[in-house]
Amino acid sequence: MTIMEQFRSFDSIQQARLGRRRFLSQAGLLSLGAAATTLAFGGSQRAYAGQDSTAEQSQETAQSTDTVKEIFTAALIAEDLATTFYYNGLVGTVIQDVNLAGPGGSATSVTSQGNAGNVNYLQAALSEEISHANLFRSLLGIGSASQDPVQTFYFPAGSFDSLKAFTGLLDALENAFIGAYLNAIQEFAAKSANRQGSNGGALNSDDAMYTAEQLDYFAKVAASIMGIEAEHRVLGRVISNTNPANNLAYEQTDGLNAVYNGPHSAVAALTPFLSSSTGPGFSLSTALAKQGSVSLPITGNPPAF
Repeated sequence: MTIMEQFRSFDSIQQARLGRRRFLSQAGLLSLGAAATTLAFGGSQRAYAGQDSTAEQSQETAQSTDTVKEIFTAALIAEDLATTFYYNGLVGTVIQDVNLAGPGGSATSVTSQGNAGNVNYLQAALSEEISHANLFRSLLGIGSASQDPVQTFYFPAGSFDSLKAFTGLLDALENAFIGAYLNAIQEFAAKSANRQGSNGGALNSDDAMYTAEQLDYFAKVAASIMGIEAEHRVLGRVISNTNPANNLAYEQTDGLNAVYNGPHSAVAALTPFLSSSTGPGFSLSTALAKQGSVSLPITGNPPAF
């Protein structure tokens, strides 16, 4: 089924909206919801007073069509994209920049002119993205990476040739990943609220198989991964000497309002990397087959259920 064939009925969208409002009311958070709306929409408090703002309507419409499986699928594609990106950064010409391995250096042989710590950041990031992809593969019941929905990713020409091009793309990708996981957290939370409420029927049939506790857990896992992607964003700025590297008080959604469906979804944002018109193609299977020669081991597992 294509990306744009997943839209659900208007009635389901309305029920999902009412479910969230009911959940906030029961939890005693209605005033907090109004305050949040004030922050987001410049003082308009209509969202929880009866009439949603146009921005909220757009977001809720897009998010209500995303299924759990679609969110997992989008995340897997994003993590495979990141895996391919970091591997090729470690083996591309850019690795010989003085901010990385130095002239004549490599990911496994940093010269005296290079910066071993910066190289380690990329090596660990590669391992982390592979770990994330493995998790989503298991959640989707995919037996091996060769069965993943996307096997080739396309990057603008020169992406792995210079530090400016590489870290510029790193920043753009990680911001998109952060935005995707922030939306995933919100979507899982809304699905859990609907599951617990009397309007559990607002969940589509694909999502009804999950308990509220499982949906809560998916939100926790998404948050834990989003934190790692935020680390990657900041460390990319460290590598490029962009100061301050930690320049945000709050991570942002990067203009995304859903994970899988809609024109402002994470999938839509990452679609250029699935098209040969973007630039040269790079193989996921090659990255996975050879990653052991340049990656660093990392520790940690998903948070406890």
